Amino acid sequence: MSKMIHKKRGDTLVGTIEKQYGVDLGHRSDKKLATVLKETGASSLSKLLKMADSSRNKK
Repeated sequence: MSKMIHKKRGDTLVGTIEKQYGVDLGHRSDKKLATVLKETGASSLSKLLKMADSSRNKK
């Protein structure tokens, strides 16, 4: 994941983020970023992407 992380609005859909950054966040694609951040406890998109990357590397 070497793409630059751009600031995203809370109403951005998870599917959009997954497609743009080539990751699977493990959430429904129609969920909003703000909801996923709240559910996971991640304080930002970059932290959420790091969490997704580290969980992928553990598998």
